[in-house]
Amino acid sequence: MRAPVALSCLVAVSAAVAAPAAPVAGEPARLKAAAKRVTILRDKWGIPHIYGKTDADAVFGMVYAQAEDDFHRVELNFINAMGRLAEVEGEAELYKDLRMKLFINPDELKRQYAMAPAWLKKLMNAWADGLNYYLQTHPQVKPALLTHFEPWMALSFSEGSIGGDIETIDIKQLQALYANGATLPVLLSSNDRIDMDKEPGGSNGFAIAPSNTKNGHALLMINPHTSFYFRPEIQVHSEQGLNAYGAVTWGQFFVYQGFNDRLGWMHTSGGGDVIDEYLETVSEKDGQLFYKYGDQQRPLKAVDIALPYKTRDGMASKTVRVYYSHHGPIVRAKDGKWVAVRLMNEPLKALTQSFIRTKARNYKDFYKSMALRTNSSNNTVYADADGNIAYFHGNFIPRRDPQFDWKHPVDGSNPDTEWKGLHEVKETITLFNPKNGWIQNTNNWPYTAAGAYSPKVKDYPAYMSMNPENPRGIHAVRVLENKKDFTIDSLIAASYDNQLPAFEPLLPQLFAAYDELPADDARKAALAPQIAALRGWDMRYTLESTATSLAIYWAQDLWTTWQPSAKAREVQVLDYIQAAITPKQRIEALERATARLTKDFGNWQTPWGEINRFQRLTGDVVQPFDDSKPSLPVAFASANWGSLAAYGMTSKQTTRRIYGERGNSFVAAVEFGPRIKARSILAGGQSGNPASPHFDDQAAMYARGEFKDVLFYKADVEQHLERRYHPGE
Repeated sequence: MRAPVALSCLVAVSAAVAAPAAPVAGEPARLKAAAKRVTILRDKWGIPHIYGKTDADAVFGMVYAQAEDDFHRVELNFINAMGRLAEVEGEAELYKDLRMKLFINPDELKRQYAMAPAWLKKLMNAWADGLNYYLQTHPQVKPALLTHFEPWMALSFSEGSIGGDIETIDIKQLQALYANGATLPVLLSSNDRIDMDKEPGGSNGFAIAPSNTKNGHALLMINPHTSFYFRPEIQVHSEQGLNAYGAVTWGQFFVYQGFNDRLGWMHTSGGGDVIDEYLETVSEKDGQLFYKYGDQQRPLKAVDIALPYKTRDGMASKTVRVYYSHHGPIVRAKDGKWVAVRLMNEPLKALTQSFIRTKARNYKDFYKSMALRTNSSNNTVYADADGNIAYFHGNFIPRRDPQFDWKHPVDGSNPDTEWKGLHEVKETITLFNPKNGWIQNTNNWPYTAAGAYSPKVKDYPAYMSMNPENPRGIHAVRVLENKKDFTIDSLIAASYDNQLPAFEPLLPQLFAAYDELPADDARKAALAPQIAALRGWDMRYTLESTATSLAIYWAQDLWTTWQPSAKAREVQVLDYIQAAITPKQRIEALERATARLTKDFGNWQTPWGEINRFQRLTGDVVQPFDDSKPSLPVAFASANWGSLAAYGMTSKQTTRRIYGERGNSFVAAVEFGPRIKARSILAGGQSGNPASPHFDDQAAMYARGEFKDVLFYKADVEQHLERRYHPGE
């Protein structure tokens, strides 16, 4: 049976894309009065410090300040979250929109908004008011689509991760299923969803107990590895107990990774298994589709989803009929069955948890926020002024039958594969004040999180932890263990240690392959200088090091060549390279790396700082790069090689040089003494406007790994004040 696919007639672009919203009666005066209750102090770095009487006042000012710094990114996050990207970008984004709309329904979000407690409803109202007041007072700003924000829209993007759970669904496979109307599945296999070895994905979180610090205060290292400019730096303060500082995802009204005057939290991705796929056995009877469940044949739910999109001549719309089992939406086909995906989708609880943790005063309060169990994509590293350090490996963990392999789709017809509620927080993998006095997570498994005092793998079902150890995890243990006098500065230094542990098993294999070459092999002489350089390298990156350049180009060649084979075998790429390739293949990769360096730079002996650069030319979301334009040398390298300070290029490289796009972005180190002491750095700067002095005023410091002092207290902000104003002034 083929589902209907309808195309609407074209309508005017201006009517659907950028028409101004009708003004709400009395709104301009009401918003102006609200703005008077908010004060924004911009410090010398352009960082906004928001002060309001109530939490709602602070939220109003918080989103207003974000819109000032980069309204385009604020708007884009919510366009994407609501599945409306094709209305701006065109037909190419249709199935990205469909992916979001499988889960995000405006009517459901409006229903949840109506159910929200009064305090949270006030915050959502203030969120919409702050953005609408920005548009009201900046008529020169032309939104791409969202000309008026409604309070319920805040629920469409309620958790804050750079890539949410929904985005794990493969768009190409979704499109293959639905592009021409979903038909009964046939025995055709599509690849399982396996997300691994992204460049240079992940984050680092370190917590140090007072017993291991010079001043006897707990320390926290906040080091997310995101796309640059994904989160700005902000402080938000109210007289109702809100006083949070840190990184906020554009457009959200809670600090995502940061601290208040009593405690701090750092999220790292990749905890337990939180998403499952179910193989549904589908049949047709009298024009109705059914799926098998136990001894039953249950009807699939059919839903028609409209997907408007921009064209050259106006707006068009495609309607796609999608299907749901009780497990969730059908997203692809595999081996003659349809695959349904189940994941967390509780925006009201998620938004509640995201905000209340920023006001927690102690570990008990923070634990209470974790008990909501809607932080589905993150681990959490924690420290506080009472001297506690803690770790939560995931938060939303469905309870399952461990006899099944949850890494792959399970039989949806078997009732034994159902989720059996959620694990209580106390049942998940956690740490609280381990005796070694430190905690680390680098998106790796939790079984080295606290050295000898780490959780034990035998104590938990396999689905509790999905990631293996990684080179950054090995590196983190080295810089944290057996050290008793940490300060903020020495914690930063440890977090920027320049060792690259991924090369430790790989280079000896290369040297052995070279040594085995016959004496009369022409490659023996041709590669002798390269081998000598690598033998003499200490496996630490520096700007001046030519061996760093050669080693990384060699490893990149191996990675690119063997990643498909590793993925097919569900093995980490570095593990595959170490175990499965031949000596000849290692040598050939070195030859290719030499040739590429020589071609691009005239000599394979090119210093790493000549190759690895930081450049910010425009405010575009996708940055352009140009070898002829100014850039800064950066020493740190990809997280894939074990660099704790992560730096890598994610888009297709069209330049000779490597330009960072993802890795260290907002980074902060915090000491929880009687007074907060903290230092931080941003990639580039606070503003997305190239005309602003704060577009790249932190770039040189960022490239050097040099931090600025955080101005947490109002008196300190006043001493370094650039501007004081109410929104709208």
